[in-house]
Amino acid sequence: MSFDTPLKPYLAIPIQDCGEPLAPINLEGVKSLKPHPYAQVGADYQGRSPYVLRTGVLKRLDQARLTLADIEPSWEILVFDAYRPIAVQQFMVDHTFAEIVARDGLQGQVLTPEQKENIYHQVYQIWAVPNNNPLTPPPHSTGAALDITLLDDLGQPVDMGGEIDELSARSLPNYYQTVEPNSDRQRKEFEQYQRRRELLNTIMESAGFLRHPGEWWHFSQGDQLWAWQYNQRHPDHQKIAYYGRVE
Repeated sequence: MSFDTPLKPYLAIPIQDCGEPLAPINLEGVKSLKPHPYAQVGADYQGRSPYVLRTGVLKRLDQARLTLADIEPSWEILVFDAYRPIAVQQFMVDHTFAEIVARDGLQGQVLTPEQKENIYHQVYQIWAVPNNNPLTPPPHSTGAALDITLLDDLGQPVDMGGEIDELSARSLPNYYQTVEPNSDRQRKEFEQYQRRRELLNTIMESAGFLRHPGEWWHFSQGDQLWAWQYNQRHPDHQKIAYYGRVE
């Protein structure tokens, strides 16, 4: 990294890890991607599975799955990513940096400090800093965060109006409430995308998860980001994180 990245506010939340172990995501009505998308681009998990969560988080995911079954009985949850070791976090930061360099037609070996700073600014809109400090872990390294979407009755991913990990404004959860459609057809599409994102948020919040403010697909429970968001909603009932980095 070539510039000082300001710490995100949630990283100031204290952590008192409860000690729950990681457990495989093996739930009825919950699917995962195989091979894992990050492994496909070269991330080395060193034999670890990305599809594990803290046991308490796993129970809450099962609750969310049951809520989805009540609303859309033939739909399922698709887990794109869950546990992410620090080394994989670093790999994906570097990979995304290289993708932006290639997309913008730049030469990676001759970037100016200003260009590097601009690229890292884009990278860290989506990726947490791969920090080895146990006081400020990336959310996915805690086993308490996961990236998900929905599968329809044919087992196909539901169109949410944007891709997971997409570096654009479409990643914002309420993006389709902020843009003006240019036709009635587009208005209906935008409304459908927003309803689907709200459905995803509804089932996850019903189980105690909170959604990342900038990513429609990212949910967590018990980590620093979750505690920070909870405290924003409940200023008179403050919480600390009870899931820290886990190896």
